[in-house]
Amino acid sequence: MAKASSLVIRAGDDALRKIRNDGFSFHDVEVMAGASGGPKWFVLTGLDKAIMTHLLPIREEPLHLLGTSAGCWRFSCLAQADPLSAHERFEQGYLYQRYSKHATAEEITRKCRELVKAMLADNGANEIVANPWVKLNLITTQCHGLAAHEQRHLQAAGLLMGAAGNALSRRHLGRFFTRVLFHHPDTRPPFWALNDLPTRRVPISAENIEDAIVASGSIPLVLSGVRDIHGAGPGVYRDGGVTDYHFDLPFNEGNGLVFYPHFYDRAIPGWFDKSLKWRKPSAHNYRNVVMVAPSPAFVSQLPYGKIPDRKDFVRMDDQQRIQYWQTVIRESQRLGDELLERLEKGDLAQHVQPFA
Repeated sequence: MAKASSLVIRAGDDALRKIRNDGFSFHDVEVMAGASGGPKWFVLTGLDKAIMTHLLPIREEPLHLLGTSAGCWRFSCLAQADPLSAHERFEQGYLYQRYSKHATAEEITRKCRELVKAMLADNGANEIVANPWVKLNLITTQCHGLAAHEQRHLQAAGLLMGAAGNALSRRHLGRFFTRVLFHHPDTRPPFWALNDLPTRRVPISAENIEDAIVASGSIPLVLSGVRDIHGAGPGVYRDGGVTDYHFDLPFNEGNGLVFYPHFYDRAIPGWFDKSLKWRKPSAHNYRNVVMVAPSPAFVSQLPYGKIPDRKDFVRMDDQQRIQYWQTVIRESQRLGDELLERLEKGDLAQHVQPFA
């Protein structure tokens, strides 16, 4: 009996046609996407390390990264001069987070900023901005009205109004939030022409990159917003996943592929869409996407039969949570190994499936 695959590989219509006709090469990838999802990202560490150590070094073409929240934090490692060391700092810092029993938003925000500072170390901000090949782009959300308040009941009321508008149409999000794309300063990325929601574009710099990274992961009602980011203008900036949780935007209107290591083999457009089962990304936006995700068989073999999530902080004590996450990190190596095996054998086309 054949061994169950650890990976699910899905592709949009154009990507599927290209892979079946010509095979898959990482040289054909122009964009890489990284989604929001808190500690779910631990299941992707094996894939991230395979990309850092085997795929990035052989590239001669620019790679445009687009991340929100945890995806942005992962990609902030990828864009540094020594991505593996940066990833190790991020992984270990995130793994050993500890909070008081009734942690306030101020406590969580302070510790998350400390984690970002450790990830960037002494020169990471300058390395990201100056990187000519691996170009970091990230999304934050500027909040308007009640959603900009730090008082929980007022912020919750603003979020509730945003959720109600979103349930009618994603376009109604624009009444409450502005997407802010922090882009690499020396280029216009392939996803520059965003017009589905109000969008402002701000070049990243050594002066704003730390604030932008923190803001991109500032979960509403959990962390404090980041105020008045340099170059972005006055305002309160929160998690980029509010507008772009797993993305529903034109990643690349050209012919280049979009590589998307994801913890699911499906995507939820925005934060408010998590409970809206009918809300799915546009097939056109995903036409050139190649998504790789852990298979159900792989996930079923993890402790508790699931990937990590934020609730682990509440339902487990620190020792139990850390041991569980360490196991997921170790097991995730199988995902990276299988991806590299598919590329070495050149048989990825035999394993790719269309999006459901």
